[in-house]
Amino acid sequence: MNYLHASLAVVVCLGMAAHSWGAPLPLQDCLQRARDNNPALKSAVWDSRIALENTRLAAAATYPRIETHAGYTMQTEPQAIKSAGGTTETQEQNFAFAGIAADYILYDFGRRDAKVRQANAYTEAAAEGFMFTRGDITLQVIEAYFRILETDRLIQAADEEVVQITEHRRVAQVLFEEGVVTRNDVLQADVRLASAVQKRLAALNTRENGWLLLNFLTGSEPGFRGELDATSSLGDSRQNTVDTRDRLGNRHDIKAQKQILDASEFEVQGNLKNYVPEIYTRLGMDYVQNDKVREQAVYSATLGIRVNLFDGYASQAAHKKAVKQRSKQQETLRLTEQRAQLEISTSRNDARVAQERISVTEAAIKQSEENLRINMERYQERVGIASEVLDAQTLVTQTKTDYYRALYDFQTATARLQNALGEL
Repeated sequence: MNYLHASLAVVVCLGMAAHSWGAPLPLQDCLQRARDNNPALKSAVWDSRIALENTRLAAAATYPRIETHAGYTMQTEPQAIKSAGGTTETQEQNFAFAGIAADYILYDFGRRDAKVRQANAYTEAAAEGFMFTRGDITLQVIEAYFRILETDRLIQAADEEVVQITEHRRVAQVLFEEGVVTRNDVLQADVRLASAVQKRLAALNTRENGWLLLNFLTGSEPGFRGELDATSSLGDSRQNTVDTRDRLGNRHDIKAQKQILDASEFEVQGNLKNYVPEIYTRLGMDYVQNDKVREQAVYSATLGIRVNLFDGYASQAAHKKAVKQRSKQQETLRLTEQRAQLEISTSRNDARVAQERISVTEAAIKQSEENLRINMERYQERVGIASEVLDAQTLVTQTKTDYYRALYDFQTATARLQNALGEL
């Protein structure tokens, strides 16, 4: 048993020093690592690039379309005309041909412009979507960072509890050998010591998982460890006084939804013009190999008008689909705004309550430590019982745990509030 206690003491000492390995890693450095290396952000940036290409694709309709063609035709007999003297061939039996033409839409009553503006709106939405994703990743990094700091403090509290129970167990063993107390006091101390060690092991595992998550978010190697800044802070709860109804416009997800709604409106406008005329022009040159005629190359210029009279109800269906998509997007925007308001309200409440918890638990730590001191003295003076000492030690650990959790819950709630207000 003495060997077990010595081993536990060594483990605790190693654990108390383990949290300080590696180079300093401030919170801002973690956030910059995430912006540069986060895999989700690397994937999200392609949405903006793809949307930009869609804008260029829509803008292609504002330029002329130039086409060329060439070929070789073989016929069983050449074309000929009948005359009084017989027939006269008007073309060669086998001949080559080629041509080039440029088509350009002069005016289509806004259909082309609506598509360009729709593509531009989607591009803006993709950019805002990327910023929203970056804010979400920033929040995840902040939560992981403070969770590791919280776990470090919990491990420290667990280490102190192990040391205290080990010392109490030593005192109980001495008193038992003197015949003052029963062996039950020693057994109680052994059980509480095993429980404290288990809590410490669970906290160590939580910290290890926290580092794995933080390294994933920042694009670092899984085995990377650094010394986090325990003084990191995101500010106070002054955001509680902000009128959030005027701040929803700062959120990138709401900006993105508004851009998508604009794109839906442009799509409706464009589909309304499917039956309006389209004025176009065409310049062309066609060449046909033919030694039977004088002129083989024909140049032409056309100014024309096209009207969609019937396309199997495709235009009508496209318009109805666009109208319904616009209605759905309006509901999506309202849902996004309601969710944003909910996030603001809940994170604001969490920050306020966590701040109150800090004040309460801060005072409770001193009270629990004084309670432990009194019970330890009473036990050593043989006027107290072992269970009172063990309960007092557990109470100290619990109050410290509550304090550290409240401290970092306040920081993470503040981060969520800032993210909900579009400030991360």
